[in-house]
Amino acid sequence: MTQAADAKTPGLILWGAGTSRTLRPHWAMAELGLDYQRRPIQPRTGETKTDEYTALTARQKVPLLQDGALVLTESAAIVTYLSDTYADEGNRLVPLDPIARARCLEWCFFIISELDATTLYVMRRHGDLKHIYGDAPQANLAAAEYFGKQMRSVDRALADGRNCLMDDRFGAPDILLSTCIAWAVKYGVPVSDRALAYQGGLVSRPGFALAEQRNTPPAAA
Repeated sequence: MTQAADAKTPGLILWGAGTSRTLRPHWAMAELGLDYQRRPIQPRTGETKTDEYTALTARQKVPLLQDGALVLTESAAIVTYLSDTYADEGNRLVPLDPIARARCLEWCFFIISELDATTLYVMRRHGDLKHIYGDAPQANLAAAEYFGKQMRSVDRALADGRNCLMDDRFGAPDILLSTCIAWAVKYGVPVSDRALAYQGGLVSRPGFALAEQRNTPPAAA
């Protein structure tokens, strides 16, 4: 950890635990070596609807990062901010060079929009949460098929045996994509052997193990 980060990080507070999306900022924090306070609230438990939390975000969703006066939601935005603010050259998750940064953010936006929101969250809505959003098996089948089509660009990027999406340097796109691959496997969506091998390398990182531990909600009393 840099001296600057060491001086600032006691004020970091991360809200949220127990989901793929909350895992992402925990993982970024672990990779950057940051100390922070955890508020392991979970979605759909009522914890995001308290007056205290709603005052922070009317969206009533997790994760949420507080850094002094800054309040930031959306996992990809949080990961990017943490890298920009606290990383050094050895552990940067989002490059500073404009061209490399644009390519990195292209991957991030693609993963969040095309894999997470457009496919996997549709399956969550009409699977795990069908008691709220309704049972829609055809929508789930279409979402799974679309996921497979969109993953072709990932398989192409990994065709040369790369371990990370950004020229063998671990970064924000890998955090986002890893959680989506794990999510897809959980839902029984076919994933290529190439993507599974890539995923296996990512989850063997010490930062992932620490993040998974920190993302685990406290046991019920």
